[in-house]
Amino acid sequence: MSDTVAPPREPGVEGEPAAPGAFATGVAQDRASLRDAALRSAPRPSQLAAPIQSLRGAGPKLAGAAEEMGLATVGDLLMHVPHSYRDRAAPRKLADLRIGEEATVEVEVRSARVRPTRRRRLVIVEASVADDSGPAKATWFNQAWLVDRLTEGTRVLLFGKLDRSGFRVEAHEILGTDGDARAGIHTTGIVPVHPASERLRAQRLRDWAWQARGLARQAIEPLPAELRARRRLALEGDALAAAHFPEGMPQAEDARRRLAFEELFLHQAALAARRSERRTTRPGIALGPPGELTGGWLESLPFELTTDQRRALEEIDSDLAAGQPMQRLLMGEVGSGKTVLAVYSMLRAVESGYQAALMAPTETLAEQHAATLDRLLSTQHVPFTLLTSATPAARRREALTRLATGELAMVVGTHALIERDVEFGRLAVGVVDEQHRFGVRQRAALDEKGPDGRAPHALHMTATPIPRTLSLTAYGDLDATVLRELPAGRQPVDTWVVGEEKRPGAYGFIRDRLREGRQAYVVCPLVEGSEALEAKAATEEAERLRATEFADFDVGLLHGQMPAREKQAAMERFAAGKCDVLVATSVIEVGIDVANASVMLIEGAERYGLSQLHQLRGRVGRGEHRSQCILFADPGSELATRRLEAIATERDGFKLAEVDLALRGEGEILGTRQHGLPRFRVAELPDDIAVLTEARREVIALVDRHGSLAAPELGPLLDATRARFGDEAIAP
Repeated sequence: MSDTVAPPREPGVEGEPAAPGAFATGVAQDRASLRDAALRSAPRPSQLAAPIQSLRGAGPKLAGAAEEMGLATVGDLLMHVPHSYRDRAAPRKLADLRIGEEATVEVEVRSARVRPTRRRRLVIVEASVADDSGPAKATWFNQAWLVDRLTEGTRVLLFGKLDRSGFRVEAHEILGTDGDARAGIHTTGIVPVHPASERLRAQRLRDWAWQARGLARQAIEPLPAELRARRRLALEGDALAAAHFPEGMPQAEDARRRLAFEELFLHQAALAARRSERRTTRPGIALGPPGELTGGWLESLPFELTTDQRRALEEIDSDLAAGQPMQRLLMGEVGSGKTVLAVYSMLRAVESGYQAALMAPTETLAEQHAATLDRLLSTQHVPFTLLTSATPAARRREALTRLATGELAMVVGTHALIERDVEFGRLAVGVVDEQHRFGVRQRAALDEKGPDGRAPHALHMTATPIPRTLSLTAYGDLDATVLRELPAGRQPVDTWVVGEEKRPGAYGFIRDRLREGRQAYVVCPLVEGSEALEAKAATEEAERLRATEFADFDVGLLHGQMPAREKQAAMERFAAGKCDVLVATSVIEVGIDVANASVMLIEGAERYGLSQLHQLRGRVGRGEHRSQCILFADPGSELATRRLEAIATERDGFKLAEVDLALRGEGEILGTRQHGLPRFRVAELPDDIAVLTEARREVIALVDRHGSLAAPELGPLLDATRARFGDEAIAP
């Protein structure tokens, strides 16, 4: 790496001002040093677009394996930086090694043979080797082809461990065949270890990276020059070269930090550009101040709003009054009162003569929202309908006609709301619940339903507490409101993690609560990727419990594969107290609110993430009775054990989300990577939260200073952002 690499420093700490005449390094420049400086030709990024097969040893089979990992070009390979390094010192003498010691040795082959074994799949290659300190026997496993290359007189570098039977080789390099310039990249010094796959070994990737390292300087620098100089950051090409083959660990870490900062900076730039695009491409709909409809409705509520809810109402009112479309994320604990804020936002549209829509990811949740609206608006006489894929054709045609004319003020539905034939007369507010389950394009499709080219206000809701780290990466383009305060009367939920030996006692405990007049949920285990199998498991468990443990009680069933009418009937029976035990899949995770339900039993709890367990647990503890959540689990791994320990001891959903992020990573905490979450190649969250915070601060400062990230003086910033994260990263 060139001398532009900054010295080691804490991530996110502002660099010291450069010395007079300095650029990037902080080293003063004079006429002589400038005259003698090496000239760099203009970068030619087209060289980075060369296919991976242009590298030696990258035949069609291995190139196909590389493409499966997202490595199609030389540029992709250079961005595929090592995840760790092995410090292998300079070669040692054979005579100096001790038993059990790992080392690199440079030796000459005297002879080699394949040693037969009794095990069919085991092949051992033995070679007699020596250096000027003495001889040794080197062994390789399952590499019979090596015998043809280990001819007498061949010089090799070997890395491995000395044991009583000889030198067991872990990595080797044959000297003199591929040029001395690359000798030792696998066996001496700081050896990079790249993320690999079953079909493509780390050693092969290391070899390719060595071939491609000289092309790193062809990368176009995406960071603005002023920013790079002020923060004393290396050029991207220098950082890439040093990340792959550093001279020492401090240089490797410095290069990783620089590349992580760039990656997080570009992602924050993408979010800022998307936010700006939304606000400038299509105007919003400025609504008047709150009127009699919303005022009367708030007064009719049978409970007091929390301080958090009142603050959220003020923020929503401010957004709705603006000429720019609202883009607000409402994050709230289970039961924190998000639905009240959603209904308020929708009523604000209605009283101003517009329409409102609420979109949920599942039919069950949409049906629950419709039931909630029916209850909360019982005295307001606001017409609304439910629109899902299960809506009968005749009712659907009627609803579409009334929506298109503006006669129907509100609609609750699923993805059916964003189908092309659904038209709104005057849509001003769109609420998206559990919004992380919708893709970027699906959410944008609702934005397109606004009147006269204007964008409706959008309120995104999630009951999944999102750590600050993730909210800055996944939702940094949205204004965020957090509801932490729970309404008065919510009871704490005692959580127990138990094994099979406690099952009789658990059922007995539930029967005692049922005899006291309470109700219970039994949640069947998650079957990854198969709602049909989950439905079958729930059906079988309901039948078993009816015949055994809860034979004296009414046992209901609810799963996502049931017809809409049956699901609605099951929920209504449970809500009315006619059903004692509701056996269900995780469809009850959100939306169901039955105050009399005080016990939940979850089967296979180790299969769920922390946030999902917390949401399920939130279905109880909604009334005046102390509640319990019983988790049957067979952890099987340290990760599952730590999750279960956390859910049993922590009640704060946001703290649990931080634990979940630390355990599973940013890609999984919301359940899937396909919903707009970034794939970072270098940055590691939450470890790089300080770097993320600094990158976000720098992007905000650039927007404030230049008005737009597309300003000419910022160079190829947006082009680099599109190249790294795709056009959709910037599209509204």
